[in-house]
Amino acid sequence: MTDNWELLGHEWAVDMLRQHITRGAVRHAYLFIGTPGLGRRSLALRFAQALNCPQPSAPGEACRQCRTCQQIEAMQYPDLTVVQAEKVGGILKIEQVREVQYSLSLAPYQSKYRLALFLRFQEANLNAANALLKTLEEAPPQVILLLTADNAEQLLPTIVSRCELMRLRPSSVESVQTYLQERGAEEAKARLIAHLSGGRPGYALRLGSDAAALDSRQSRLDELQKMLAANRRTRFNYAESLGKDKDAFRNILLIWLAYWRDVMLRAAQADTPLVNIDRKDEIEALAARLSLPEARRVVRDLERAADRLEKNVNARLLAEVLLLDWP
Repeated sequence: MTDNWELLGHEWAVDMLRQHITRGAVRHAYLFIGTPGLGRRSLALRFAQALNCPQPSAPGEACRQCRTCQQIEAMQYPDLTVVQAEKVGGILKIEQVREVQYSLSLAPYQSKYRLALFLRFQEANLNAANALLKTLEEAPPQVILLLTADNAEQLLPTIVSRCELMRLRPSSVESVQTYLQERGAEEAKARLIAHLSGGRPGYALRLGSDAAALDSRQSRLDELQKMLAANRRTRFNYAESLGKDKDAFRNILLIWLAYWRDVMLRAAQADTPLVNIDRKDEIEALAARLSLPEARRVVRDLERAADRLEKNVNARLLAEVLLLDWP
């Protein structure tokens, strides 16, 4: 992987960024777009290393061993400022942008470039976005801004137009499985994680190193099966427990959504590979007793529930309505 900045996938993006460095054509701002877990942050940090490594092995190739590279990897480098909302799904505020604007006005401490990495910039409120727009329009020559976001449509068009846009795509499930096995994962586990990740290397690596996350997924899917067979009273009680922790409920919704999408695809007799391959038999059994419109309705309800949860609706009521409408 060394010829691809030790990343899986995004070869075209690495090649473009490397050429910008070697040709002296580095842009003042880059926007890395794609679903969470694709490796947006990792690519941005590799680019930051290639820009500021004091002993590159070749133009555009950071050594990744020196103190500078290691500090950038840990996001603890003096000339790198990381800006993000306090939590996923939170709000990036104007005060945070203004604070970094002051530091960007100063000369770099020890490198050629001073860098600011804005993570999940779709979480910026309008005032924060407008404040950054001013910096994008008047960025000092020694400053490079790096932004990540889920999709460009969530951002102000004026911000997108002032950045070099990098639309990242998932890798193949097979390549992620091979990547995990090369890192020591057993074949069965690597195959499952590769499917669960949907070809997102970053998410796959997190799952591979977090046994608790895989155990939690199994528990949530076991609970889903129990709720399908449960009466209204049991579903009400379970909905009450879900409503007590909105962040946990959000994660549960995503697990359920991936599962029900598999059910919908099987109900439609699609050839698309399952995500939850370890639950193949029960997914096919559930799909066999549901019509495609029924399965599609559950998927649609889950998507709406995930969206509404971000808008601060009552989590318990949301869970109640969702569960009572399940077949």
